[in-house]
Amino acid sequence: MFISVVLVFALIIGQCDDDVSEYVYEEEPPYTENNEVFDYQKFGLMSDTVGVKEETVKETIDVNSIEIPEKLKDVPEQIIKRTGYTVSYNKTTKCPNWVAWYLPATHIDGECARSNDYREDYEVPAPRATNDDYRGSPWSRGHMCPAGDNKWNSDAMSETFLLSNMCPQDRSLNSGLWNRVETDCRKWAKKYGGVYIVCGPLYYNRGHEVIGYNRVIVPEAFYKVVLCLEKPPKAIGFIVKNNANTKKIDQYVNSVDEVERITGIDFFPALPDDVENAVESSANINDW
Repeated sequence: MFISVVLVFALIIGQCDDDVSEYVYEEEPPYTENNEVFDYQKFGLMSDTVGVKEETVKETIDVNSIEIPEKLKDVPEQIIKRTGYTVSYNKTTKCPNWVAWYLPATHIDGECARSNDYREDYEVPAPRATNDDYRGSPWSRGHMCPAGDNKWNSDAMSETFLLSNMCPQDRSLNSGLWNRVETDCRKWAKKYGGVYIVCGPLYYNRGHEVIGYNRVIVPEAFYKVVLCLEKPPKAIGFIVKNNANTKKIDQYVNSVDEVERITGIDFFPALPDDVENAVESSANINDW
């Protein structure tokens, strides 16, 4: 669903000191005067999904590539299809704009061990993120598409360790709340037969911390949206600050519409309008 109020961001590269890069939005994004993310709790947990019949909609729509968002505007974007995910790469941030994948129940388990072969992605232009950029920094190499979703295939597992699938991420967030959401997604995929997932970084309207010689830009927050087309169709979104979040997971819940408004990204545009409107307008973690 195309959101009428779209955050359009331009990349302004100017004089920067050693710690901050001026990657900013052209228009003021929906943050507070102190450049903090809105208190998402004020939106509350939305009401139950309405307007979608109980029977599955997968039989009436083409489910191929439902997870792929609409093409971005005025943002550097290089689309790369991997074995287990698709990435929209941003050559200015040296991070993905988004990473999207379908997680079927059959991919939850597998014999492929975690590879840990972190490496730069030679398919994206230089300068690009390297392991040296992260070395000595306080930030971890945070997966967008997690290794835990790709035990089913050795190539898929290895490709999750490309740095184009990574963002600088708070270590406690990486091993804590973000990992909890990833685990929940696998639980939901097993429960419903599969889910569609998109996630990526968020940047505030200000200068940003950068790391390493290649000046990889550190996000101030992350988003994730999840779509289920079964029993009945529903969707849920999360927005979390890039720090050691300690609140309960339901405090970070948003509707997909709200995540679209904040990111300027149109998620799940291949859905029929009636289904898209119904599932994206509300979110309740208790439904999952």
